[in-house]
Amino acid sequence: MPVVSLKEIVDRAFAEKYGVPAINIVNDLTLEAVLAGAVEARSPVIVQTSVKTVKAIGVDVLFAMWESMTRNIDVPVTLHLDHCPERQVISDCLARGWNSVLFDASTMPVEENKRQTVEVVAEARRYGAHVEGEIEAIQGVEDGIGVDTATRRQSLEIAVDFIETTGVDVFAPSIGNAHGVYSVTPDLDFQRVTDLVEATSTPIALHGGSGMTDEQFSDLISRGCAKVNISTALKIEFMTSSLAFLKSAEQRDKWDPPSLFADVRKHIVDLTTGLASTFGSAGKAW
Repeated sequence: MPVVSLKEIVDRAFAEKYGVPAINIVNDLTLEAVLAGAVEARSPVIVQTSVKTVKAIGVDVLFAMWESMTRNIDVPVTLHLDHCPERQVISDCLARGWNSVLFDASTMPVEENKRQTVEVVAEARRYGAHVEGEIEAIQGVEDGIGVDTATRRQSLEIAVDFIETTGVDVFAPSIGNAHGVYSVTPDLDFQRVTDLVEATSTPIALHGGSGMTDEQFSDLISRGCAKVNISTALKIEFMTSSLAFLKSAEQRDKWDPPSLFADVRKHIVDLTTGLASTFGSAGKAW
């Protein structure tokens, strides 16, 4: 199964009412483990890279890792640039081979956001790539991008006009979700997802998935949230499993990096298979 487009993965999930894990990786280990978890679960997966990760590893090196690890993969996978407000980074990633981008102009006035998103969509189409859009900054700073406070939600009419004018393939609304760790279970506006889907038939991206309940996931996915973003949960799993192993290594005075990598990898694989099961994408590979 070669790498496929974001639209192929998301449109099928949208039609069949399951969610696809869209997981932010941070290095080669997490990239390989997320892909391995998808294969184990027989699930499609959207691998996401933040601007911070792209800049830290480098566009060429990161894409070479992706090409190498997906060369013989037999489940549908796609590479997505997450929350990017920088047009040059978007251009660099599209030119290198990313399958889709989220142009994050949510802090701009809606009209300027719309104008620039039209340009990004046109640029992406030249590469056969797809675009996710948003008009409301979702609360929470992730990888240096985001806002600390909740922003005003736009009307349904404004959101529909944005989707129809720009031609984005996926739309990420604010529904009371947030990036990072929730202090309490979030109070979500489920009806807004239904209203947007009924008005546009556009798949919805659910941001801030780390920490939502299984019941919330199930409800939102049934309404049209076909792409479910997970970033914080992977970072926590990566760092806490690393910390636990290193504490044990210190107690045993045994220092073997490959054993650390293998232990952390298992935790990330398990996280990925668990998400696929929760979102209903397990067994949906084609």
